[in-house]
Amino acid sequence: MKRREFITLLGGAVVAWPLAARAQQPKKIPRLCFLTFDPGTLLSRSPRFDAFFEGLRDLGYVNGQTIAIDYLSAEGVGERFPALAAECVRRKADIIAVSTTPAAQAAKKATRTIPIVMIALGDPVGTGLVDNLAHPGGNVTGMSLMVPELAAKRLGLLKQAVPEMSRVLVLSYLADPIAPLQVTALQEAARSLSVTLVVQDIRSADDLEAAFDAGLKQSVEGLITTAESIFVVQRTRVSELAARHKLPAIYPFSIQVTDGGGLMAYDVIIPDLHRSAALYVDRILKGAKPSELPVQQPSSVRFVINLKTAKALGLKLPSALLSIADELIE
Repeated sequence: MKRREFITLLGGAVVAWPLAARAQQPKKIPRLCFLTFDPGTLLSRSPRFDAFFEGLRDLGYVNGQTIAIDYLSAEGVGERFPALAAECVRRKADIIAVSTTPAAQAAKKATRTIPIVMIALGDPVGTGLVDNLAHPGGNVTGMSLMVPELAAKRLGLLKQAVPEMSRVLVLSYLADPIAPLQVTALQEAARSLSVTLVVQDIRSADDLEAAFDAGLKQSVEGLITTAESIFVVQRTRVSELAARHKLPAIYPFSIQVTDGGGLMAYDVIIPDLHRSAALYVDRILKGAKPSELPVQQPSSVRFVINLKTAKALGLKLPSALLSIADELIE
């Protein structure tokens, strides 16, 4: 081979080699940052998020293969969300999913460009996360739980369970902006039901026993919690205290009854919303804009009664109430 031909061939190889190397580099996969109040990891997460992650898997998103999932937990301390949201930005997340309003607020404050999907939050309009349900605007969209409206309905069901009830203990995590909205709705409903509310602010599990003691000093006859994550995380402890003090209770999430041993729950069908949130993640990763995806509201609710808990409380529930239950736990 002549020297000139060799140099030409070598030069072509030098040009071709970087192209071949670039072609062999793995394709970048999208990064999802999941922010939650509930303790745990992706592998040890709360079962209430299963439908969301199963929905992603059904859409072809497998962690480490077709998506990278950063599961960031506040470990039950809401004040950690600003730092966790900043971490999502630092990790260059392509999308952020949030399971609680304080997480959504922290994420929205941390970024105005990374899309944020609410997997099922209390009142995104009332808490200022979106402009309106039909046209959310900005970088936030997802699923709404219609929490204030359902809170009032729960109080009515509790009164129906114990018609003579006149004083109700309300446990609420007032640091979450959806909590005051629910308390207001409960207070409005209480007036028409001739019920007096005793509201106790819960910031950690350590506050629970003192809150029950404060309620008992005011002769409460029943219990209701607002729909913040802390009461799901502490569901067993709350139901144990309610049982100890013989307080009939109604909760915002069925898992507080089916898994926590509570008396009654009236909630939306959370798994349906979580699967819809997974669809929104998919649509956004494929190019849809959050501002153009309407916030979805629940289409159905369910009423669950734990008859075992009722028996332990010595409570005979009205037949009319039992007849409207969607599920009776024997």
